[in-house]
Amino acid sequence: MSYRKEQILALAGVDTSQLSKEDLAALFNEYLENSMHGLCFSAYEEGQKPGDQLREEQIDRRMQIIRPHTKWVRSFSCTDGNELVAKSAKKYGLKTLVGAWLGNDPEINQREIEGLIKIAKEGFVDIAAVGNEVMYRKDLTEDELLNFIYQVKEAIPDIQVGYVDAYYEFSIKPRITEACDVILANCYPYWEGCHIDYSLLYMKNMYQQAVNAANGKKVIISETGWPSQGTNLHGAYPSAENFMKYFINTQKWSQEDDIEIFYFSSFDEAWKVGAEGDVGAYWGIWDKDEQLKF
Repeated sequence: MSYRKEQILALAGVDTSQLSKEDLAALFNEYLENSMHGLCFSAYEEGQKPGDQLREEQIDRRMQIIRPHTKWVRSFSCTDGNELVAKSAKKYGLKTLVGAWLGNDPEINQREIEGLIKIAKEGFVDIAAVGNEVMYRKDLTEDELLNFIYQVKEAIPDIQVGYVDAYYEFSIKPRITEACDVILANCYPYWEGCHIDYSLLYMKNMYQQAVNAANGKKVIISETGWPSQGTNLHGAYPSAENFMKYFINTQKWSQEDDIEIFYFSSFDEAWKVGAEGDVGAYWGIWDKDEQLKF
C-alpha cells in the first residue's frame, strides 16, 4: 500500500481491514449499545407502503425496539398514521425531528402541513422538517417550498424549522438556506458510487459543503447509511461487512466530533425496491421481521 493511501485510510475511520465478520459484528453492537444521536424511523411492515394506514400498536412495538439505541427519532410524514410516530417517541422519552412529506399533490401537501403544525402545537415536535428532497425531485418550485416553510415558521415560532435535502442543494438554493433555522442535509456516499474505504472521508466533505453554505447555522446530517444487500453502484458495494463498517465509522465520528447524525434506517422496508432498485429494501439495522441483522 502506498503512503498516500495509508494517510487517506487513517482519516477514513476505524481500521477494519483485518477484522473478521464476527469481530465486525461485535464492534457494530458495541457502537449500537452506546446509543446513536438519531435514527430514521421505518414504520411500514411487510406488505405495507406509503398511503396505507399505520396502526398505533405497530409503531409502539417498533419504538420500544429502537428506544435503547437512540436519543432522537426522525419521522417523514404527518398523515395516514405517521403522525403517531412523534407521539410514540415522546411517550418513550425520545426527542423528535418530524417531517411533513411534500410532493406534487396540493391537497396532500396541505394536509401534511396542517398535520405538522397540529402535532407541533400539541408538544410532540422538537424540530420540524418542511419537505424532504423536494428540490432534488423537482416536485415543487423554490417559491412554493418557501411558502410552506414560512407558513410553518409563522404557525410555530418557538420551534426550529428546517428543510431536508441533499447536502449540495443548500449551496445552490441560498434562499432556502436563509429560510431555515437549521440545515438538514442528506449525505450518502453510497449513492455517489464511493468505495467503502473512503466513504467516511467522503461524507465529511459532504457535511463540510453544507456547513460552508449554512452561514453559521447548525447543520444536522438528516440521513446517511449503507445497504446490506443488493447491486453495486460503481465502486459502492452493498454487503453485510460494508454495512457494519459504515455504521461503525459513522457513529465513531458522530461521538468524537459531536456531529448530529440521523442514521438511515431502523428497519428494512420492501416497498422501497421500486424507487431505489434492489438495494432499497436493505438499509435497516433491523430486518423486515424486526430482528437485529448482526
